[in-house]
Amino acid sequence: MHETRNAPLAPLTTLRLGGAAARLITATTDDEIVAAVAEADTSGTPLLLIGGGSNLVIADSGFPGTALRIATTGFALDGTRLELAAGEDWSAAVARTVEAGLAGIECLAGIPGSAGATPVQNVGAYGQEVSTVLTEVVAYDRLTRETVTLPATACGFAYRHSRFKADPDRFVVLRVRFALEDAGGLSAPIRYAEAARLLGVEPGDRVPAAEARDAVVKLRTGKGMVLDPEDHDTWSAGSFFTNPLLDEGQFADFLDRVADRLGPDVAAPAYPAEDGLTKTSAAWLIERAGFTKGYGTGPARISGKHTLALTNRGDARTADLLALAREVRDGVRTTFGVTLTNEPVLVGTTL
Repeated sequence: MHETRNAPLAPLTTLRLGGAAARLITATTDDEIVAAVAEADTSGTPLLLIGGGSNLVIADSGFPGTALRIATTGFALDGTRLELAAGEDWSAAVARTVEAGLAGIECLAGIPGSAGATPVQNVGAYGQEVSTVLTEVVAYDRLTRETVTLPATACGFAYRHSRFKADPDRFVVLRVRFALEDAGGLSAPIRYAEAARLLGVEPGDRVPAAEARDAVVKLRTGKGMVLDPEDHDTWSAGSFFTNPLLDEGQFADFLDRVADRLGPDVAAPAYPAEDGLTKTSAAWLIERAGFTKGYGTGPARISGKHTLALTNRGDARTADLLALAREVRDGVRTTFGVTLTNEPVLVGTTL
């Protein structure tokens, strides 16, 4: 393990924000991860896990304990069965499965971060979710102090949610296992209308997996969602807010507000979700509440390419980003009666 004191954390995040950690440990094996976590738990030291840093908003004051950077590597493919070490680069792993002619995660291409973070958020995009192909998560259980293997059915997956997110201080993901599909080099059925249009097919059709991957990367690039150090529109945590899930009463109130604010003929986005809920679009809400692409005049602004991304224009502080996030959240709530929820993890600060 490599250890650094008073270590800057901003360079380890895609937002490039946040102060220093009292101590930073970089672990390159599962045993090193377990040892570092056990040491912190035994001593009562606060612990922050860092993978690709694409889903973290760290306070300007930094982190007063031990930051553990998970830098393990491992890509093992056995037929259609895939095992990834938690520190494995997710986008690179997706590319390798496509090269192997397998389907199931090709539409999750271009997503920054590490494999170990994917089950935590139940990462999804363009009609695919990790939970539909994940079979097992190998994790260190901080409660029982042992390594356990959790089947997908025990992971509590829901929209951008999981057991790991619900109880963030219990499990440390070490390895993730998937069952992919051999469709003769074709993709899984294309579910997302925008991707289908770009590919020139109907939803439900299959295309070569490489074409599906390339289409998704093109769409993500156009929205500033593929990392580029020269493009400040990509200095973000991806989508800052999740799409709201509304119960029957909330949805009825929302539609009344849409009619009142925008007119009775305006159709708000609405999609059936689990448990009888209705999902609507956070980006649609943000834009209709007056927060357009490029909104802001300070060092933190809405991306010029996508209204869901809040960006660091180069010299922002975390306080600047969160001030913008609060302005957007409060504006949407005032306009539509819907409270947006942040997707990235806030460390040492609140929204």
